[in-house]
Amino acid sequence: MSVTARQELRTQLKLALPIFGGQLAQSANGFVDTVMSGRVSALDLAAVAVGASIWVPVFLFMTGMLMSATSVLARHVGANQLERINPLVHQVMVVALGIGILSVVVLCNTAPLLIWMDVDPEIRPMVVDYLFGLSWGMPAIAIVLALRSYTEALSHTRPVLIISVIGLLANIPINYVLIYGKLGIPAMGGVGCGWATAIVMWIMAILMLLYVHRHRVYRNARLSLRPLHWEPKTVLYLLKLGFPVGLTIFFEVSVFCIIALLISQSGAVIVAGHQLALNFTSLVFMLPLSFALAATTRVGHARGRQDEAGLRIAIATAFKITLAIGALTVTMLVAGRHWIPLIYTDNAEIIALASYLLLFAALYQVSDAIQVTANGVLRGFEDTSVPMLLTLFAYWGVGLPIGYTLATTDILVAPMGPSGFWLGLFAGLSSAALLLTWRLRWRLLQPRY
Repeated sequence: MSVTARQELRTQLKLALPIFGGQLAQSANGFVDTVMSGRVSALDLAAVAVGASIWVPVFLFMTGMLMSATSVLARHVGANQLERINPLVHQVMVVALGIGILSVVVLCNTAPLLIWMDVDPEIRPMVVDYLFGLSWGMPAIAIVLALRSYTEALSHTRPVLIISVIGLLANIPINYVLIYGKLGIPAMGGVGCGWATAIVMWIMAILMLLYVHRHRVYRNARLSLRPLHWEPKTVLYLLKLGFPVGLTIFFEVSVFCIIALLISQSGAVIVAGHQLALNFTSLVFMLPLSFALAATTRVGHARGRQDEAGLRIAIATAFKITLAIGALTVTMLVAGRHWIPLIYTDNAEIIALASYLLLFAALYQVSDAIQVTANGVLRGFEDTSVPMLLTLFAYWGVGLPIGYTLATTDILVAPMGPSGFWLGLFAGLSSAALLLTWRLRWRLLQPRY
């Protein structure tokens, strides 16, 4: 029996809001590291910032790789094939641990990359040590992400919020001990942030394992290691689904990184104004992203039930929610563009530039909401390869070239500076929204059952 539109709305809200809270808590960890390392010295702060610019993309790629497991698990939950959940989660864990171990190897061998990036030789040893410490937490956070797919597929997103908040609260005292040298431990400065993050990742993994082992909500699809299940074809299928999603996230992140590098030559005020506007809009983006993750689960459930009416209600509800979020965000950015920068700084020049750039950010909020929702729905259909190619074209074939042309050349208009790059983002995200919506329309016309 299909759910009503009101029931679907309530379900998606229940799924998405804890995810959103968990993402905010995880983002706050970066803020805590920045503040606490900055109080030691500018060099420590710089080392943490450079280190984060390397490990965060690795983490986001890992997140994308494991994100698609939710749709596979949700499809089996919707079909009431609960006996398959435990074997499937075993395969997800194999993928997660493999990526986690690979991440350790990558992060422990970043010295050549730092030389290639022309990082200040004075901070290179600190960055290497920071990443070495942090790397040992990557298998743990991979476990968290795998179990997150499991619990989201079962429509229970609360542990994502609870454990992320606990991780944030634990990060502060652990940072304090390791950065400043307490309890007999020598002061490690910014390097301590890396080790603290690794410890917090293991705390989160242990708590997540205990939660899913003990909570009664999992009783019908309880995880067990006896017997161990090994399904090579399933592992390959999960990799086939996840790799394009990981690359999609990498393509998007890399565009923002390239723009930041291109703007970095324009002076401190322009760089600060750009980063301020980008940081705030990135936080806002977490809300439609959370509903897109919820949509993946709901589409997977409907597909498993072979419920065509429920499937279409889930998709329509997801788009209505995120379109409303996009419209509200536009209103907030336009109306609040003068006071939003005050959260970050009291520098009048930076405030003026950020206020101006927030107007350009308002242009693409609806497009961003549409593209992230379409991507989430397509993941629910286990359709990831073509969306990857479409987003690659939109970001690198449309957005970045247009942004570069408008910002730095006079081919179309006089060089626009940072605002040209933001118009490029608008073009890229709008292209992604159109292409992914087209792909979704095509997908809906295909036979499914």
